[in-house]
Amino acid sequence: MSGLAIAGIWFAALLFLIFARMPIGLAMLICGLMGSYTIFGRWGPVLSALKNHAYGTFSSYSLSVVPLFLLMGAFAMKGGLSEALFRAAAAWLGHRRGGVAMAGIGASAGFGAICGSSLATAATMGRVALPELRKHGYSGAMATGSLAAGGTLGILIPPSIVLVIYAILAEQNIAKLFVAAMIPGILAAIGYMVAVAIKVRLDPRDAVKTPRLPYRERFRALSEVWPVAVIFVVMIGGMNTGVFTPTEAAAVGAAGTGLVAALRGRLGWAALADCFRSTAASTGMIFFIVLGAGSFNSFLAITRLPAFAADWVGALGIAPVLVLLVILFIYLVFGCVMDSLSMILLTVPIFFPIMMTLDFGLSPEETALWFGILVLIVVEVGLITPPVGMNLFIINSMAPGVPISETYRGVLPFIASDIIRTGILIAAPSLTLGLVWLMF
Repeated sequence: MSGLAIAGIWFAALLFLIFARMPIGLAMLICGLMGSYTIFGRWGPVLSALKNHAYGTFSSYSLSVVPLFLLMGAFAMKGGLSEALFRAAAAWLGHRRGGVAMAGIGASAGFGAICGSSLATAATMGRVALPELRKHGYSGAMATGSLAAGGTLGILIPPSIVLVIYAILAEQNIAKLFVAAMIPGILAAIGYMVAVAIKVRLDPRDAVKTPRLPYRERFRALSEVWPVAVIFVVMIGGMNTGVFTPTEAAAVGAAGTGLVAALRGRLGWAALADCFRSTAASTGMIFFIVLGAGSFNSFLAITRLPAFAADWVGALGIAPVLVLLVILFIYLVFGCVMDSLSMILLTVPIFFPIMMTLDFGLSPEETALWFGILVLIVVEVGLITPPVGMNLFIINSMAPGVPISETYRGVLPFIASDIIRTGILIAAPSLTLGLVWLMF
């Protein structure tokens, strides 16, 4: 049996196990080990490769940013920065039609700048903003849909854990990817607010306003979130100027966020221990998925499936943009049944070589950066795509009495905004790469 046939069999087996709800990391590890055993016919080379891969992966300096970013997000949640961000956004936007929903999106963008996790952003902002949205009379669809969409900003606005994993897989500069994500992230937040503005004009039931606050109170609310801006500027600025490596920047961010939480009196010994426990649990989960993906991707490399796919697509003579659209559509389909990290780990080793063979009028590095941001965007859409969008279930679980079908309906305008934004970024790569060209 050829290597490609073996790869097809075990890839199908992997999809079956995923649909059967086996944890993705375990499914990839099993299929990777069994696939390699099918090729070698004995366990010696398989276990030796697993040992070397585990050591080589988890001793990687680049991967150390993951627990640090997770710890920073845990400190931010304990430190009350999410509440401060929502109060500031509501003070400036609440008097507009749909303003409290816009404030939830704005606060999610701000929290994403110090969190790096979509699920954590959605859960945190749901706890903070959902009661306010319901109290002011927003429909269940608008309240849950806007917060589920806003939570996706956690992986798009730097720092992003998923983007770090992509950088490691594609061997790209993490700092450049963070810079490339900034304008698309800002466009995402603006696009979501525009979606709210259009929705409330079509359905006046959600055109809820709060009293306009005097500027003194607005600036007072804004003054409570200056630590977020300082931490973000120090981290991103330090990486881009070469003062910090990404790992050092993550350490500075975690230390700064922890200090802010402590100074606010929100980080006692029990809270500190809880932050470390949640960070350790999340890191263990992510690292196990990385291990499983590494095992499966090593098996695919032995079968030469990625190289064959790249050569096959190149020989077809299809327009590069059409190939890109097909790949992005596959991500949208996978997003209905898989989480963002699993999609990245499973597909990038296959799709990235294909992209590198196509000519978009960009250098190889520019293509890699641009493709990474586009992948991040469609992965983000997968988090709010029915029927299995993770953010939808997180937010809906916090809204008793709101049927999941209502949440599905509420998120549709934001999915439309994502699709439009993706089309714009495909048509104009300079929007993604402009800051990279300017700063590097």
